[in-house]
Amino acid sequence: MSEIKKIATRVSYGEALKELAAQGADKLVVLDADLSAATKTEIFKKDYPQRHINCGIAEANMICVAAGMSTMGLVPFASSFAMFAAGRAFEQVRNTIGYPHLNVKIGATHAGISVGEDGASHQCCEDFALMRAIPGMVVICPSDDIEAKQAVKAAYNYDGPVYLRFGRLAVPVFHSEDYKFEIGKGEVITPGKDVTIIANGLMVNEAVEAGKTLADKGISAEIINIATIKPLDRELVLSSAKKTGKVITVEEHNIIGGLGEAVCAALCEDCPVPVKRIGINDEFGHSGPAADLLKQFGLSAENIVKVAEEFVK
Repeated sequence: MSEIKKIATRVSYGEALKELAAQGADKLVVLDADLSAATKTEIFKKDYPQRHINCGIAEANMICVAAGMSTMGLVPFASSFAMFAAGRAFEQVRNTIGYPHLNVKIGATHAGISVGEDGASHQCCEDFALMRAIPGMVVICPSDDIEAKQAVKAAYNYDGPVYLRFGRLAVPVFHSEDYKFEIGKGEVITPGKDVTIIANGLMVNEAVEAGKTLADKGISAEIINIATIKPLDRELVLSSAKKTGKVITVEEHNIIGGLGEAVCAALCEDCPVPVKRIGINDEFGHSGPAADLLKQFGLSAENIVKVAEEFVK
């Protein structure tokens, strides 16, 4: 049996930018805030140095530069850690990109608790909430290499602001090459009838593994990947909830303001069913190995299984 390939979605981001340029995306420009080695935009920079701009450690200014470039017909991807792109530069993202609805893409890497040893100051678990609150902002959190690359290319072809969240930690590649990503559309990975488990980012693989264990225990879980948090695939969420009657959301984000609340908002309006949210429970993280932190904060297949078993009973 071949070993499962693992790739960090931040690497997928850099590779996708390079592929876009090679495929003729002549309007593409990439900006970075002195973190190209970490965000992996260096992959693009190596082949297209004249289309890569290092704005220095000045994220707010980078966002404004990107906004200006977009008004000249270019499609800029402004890149930095999620804590800086969504946090430090929030005012500029809101007022300079969101308010005039400019065609700027934000590539935010190193998001969530899995940043690990960088600690609480860099473990951005609030970015979904911040970006979802900006009118007209599309928010995407892909689950593996294949989906991440397709999400970047879809963002390039979309006319309007897009926030893309990528991780530092290498995650299993489980999508096949024929998978087709579409903004605003989720996917049923495993059909089920007893409980719906909705996840995004690196939590999708954990949900899939949890589903296998639950199946061995006689519980049929419908596993859904919702990469686009905004706009949410309400039709898919509602149809699955109506079928199973119970929903669990799993995200590497604060349970306040993220995927769980987006799902709950859709359900309470059209299909009220019980929901359990798994995520960061309104607290800050701390320094430590990524794998250990994910388990400590309940972001593991084992905890998903535990919650689902108790929920179904």
